[in-house]
Amino acid sequence: MKDLLELREEIDEIDRDIVELFEKRMAVSEQVAEYKINTGKKVFDRDRERAKMETLTAMAHNDFNRHGIEELFQQIMSMSRKKQYQLLAKSGVAGRLPFIGVDELEKDHIRVVFQGVEGAYSHAAMCEFFGKDVNSFHVKKFRDAMEAIAEGAADYAVLPIENSSAGIVADNFDLLVDFENYIVGEQVIKCEHVLMGLPGTQLADIKTVYSHQQALSQCEQFLDDHRDWHQVPYDNTALAAKKVAREQDKSMAAIGSAFAAQRFGLEILADHIYYNEANSTRFLIVTNQRIFRKDAKKISICFELPHRSGSLYNILSHFIYNNLNMNRIESRPITGRNWEYRFFIDFDGNLNDSSVKNALRGIREEAINMKILGNY
Repeated sequence: MKDLLELREEIDEIDRDIVELFEKRMAVSEQVAEYKINTGKKVFDRDRERAKMETLTAMAHNDFNRHGIEELFQQIMSMSRKKQYQLLAKSGVAGRLPFIGVDELEKDHIRVVFQGVEGAYSHAAMCEFFGKDVNSFHVKKFRDAMEAIAEGAADYAVLPIENSSAGIVADNFDLLVDFENYIVGEQVIKCEHVLMGLPGTQLADIKTVYSHQQALSQCEQFLDDHRDWHQVPYDNTALAAKKVAREQDKSMAAIGSAFAAQRFGLEILADHIYYNEANSTRFLIVTNQRIFRKDAKKISICFELPHRSGSLYNILSHFIYNNLNMNRIESRPITGRNWEYRFFIDFDGNLNDSSVKNALRGIREEAINMKILGNY
């Protein structure tokens, strides 16, 4: 029986052979890339790789090795494709992305739509991004806002996409797929709930507090100190503030944003009454034009994948290979297709970067229905 040292030396020798054969294979891949550059042939040939995998796994002598061979060659083929994508990009045949870079977003003589009502956090996000004097209007539903820019009734829409406490706004992920609209900016608004009432109101005057149920829950610790107040859930925080301003009753108060208090002429009776200092909502700025700021630093994409083991792993490897930092991934079920999902990914980069172009080309060829949602 061989001792451990002999076995390790034998493994080292085999590993050297594997490295030598791998480099030999990659050299042939470069020749394959040259052929594809000259002929315009696609890098990814799904049928060829499937047939090749069946041949290779059939050579294994047991199930364990068969699975190992499949995993090993999935990686080898993936690396070969990435090398070919890189060489195509260097040869100038990576293709142009259908987006136009601009120095600045147009903010004069524009019209902006936001979902909700005046005084809502979406209204505050719009004013923060475009300025308080921007020409705007509001709609009831998120879909209405997307339709407004798709039809040209507005130049930009402001939509919430996630809250740091409550999570994603799932419907808006789906709307980014349903419409040919694109993200060109984002605005983060801290959800700093305050207690507001008519000017001159004292805490002792208050009998009823109005707000959205979520805001009431978030301010539970503050409200526990005032258990004699009747809490009334309302459609949203801005409408609660508007009600207090309209009723002109000092026994009424509302919980919402300082922006809403200012908008409706109310006085802040207590601030910092929310429970989480980090509670913020991220809003997207969306337009119907395929544009991006030349200094944009974040890209959002979505895609579907074959319902097959390892498909997501292989797609994510494009980010690793091109040294791109992925900072979020979400999945949403695809309507009408049980147990199939669409993935949404945000990563750092600019559409003019060669590494980004390389990664997107690989993802586009290997995924299903890949869409660039925006660079901002």
